[in-house]
Amino acid sequence: MRITRIFTLAVAFVALGTTFCLAAELSEVVRTLEQGYATLNDMQADFSQQSVLKAMKHEEKGAGEFFIKKGGGKEAMFRFNYSKPKQQIISNGKKVWYYLPEQKQVMVLELSQLFEAGNGVALNYLTGMGQVSRDFNISFGSQPRDKKGNYLLELTPKKKSPAMAKLQLVIQSAAVESFLSQGRAGNPFPIVSSTVYDQTGNSTRIEFSKVKANRGVGAGKFTFKIPAGVEIVQTR
Repeated sequence: MRITRIFTLAVAFVALGTTFCLAAELSEVVRTLEQGYATLNDMQADFSQQSVLKAMKHEEKGAGEFFIKKGGGKEAMFRFNYSKPKQQIISNGKKVWYYLPEQKQVMVLELSQLFEAGNGVALNYLTGMGQVSRDFNISFGSQPRDKKGNYLLELTPKKKSPAMAKLQLVIQSAAVESFLSQGRAGNPFPIVSSTVYDQTGNSTRIEFSKVKANRGVGAGKFTFKIPAGVEIVQTR
């Protein structure tokens, strides 16, 4: 019985030691993300979104498909096609169209206006144009890994932003393991989910699935022709 107990403890110790060996350092998880971003040219994915308004204790859910493409300029092009609620947010890297088909309205604004509103950091991380180690102070979450072994990062903007007080990212364990074994990032978009918190405690969580990176998304995906009969709402 004593030998069996010792053997069991020994096996458990070895297994625990193996787990610790496989766990990545914070810098390695960040490099997995940043090096992956550096190879990202375009991407499409399905997403589900959950927004919580803290003061009102109100929750909103959405879902749809998401496209991004790096252009030749500073900003990336992006497109959110929401199936629930039905709406579209499209940018060609200069202008942004926010289309509400059921209301027959489209809001048109310059992308620079979003950055002026403090959304620049949020857009940069999502479109792969930013460098998280440059823009954020980064640490592991209260639990470094979730039940699936994915890594949990907590990021605080170095420059205060009204649109973002804190960002939480879940990074694929497989992408990190690939980085550790090969010495380079093999996944251009290793983010499983992201949660943005604003200064008032409101949060928006986005989970990504069916991610397809660098498959050649055409630039035509990021233009918008305003339908006849739709009211144009200019912000300036």
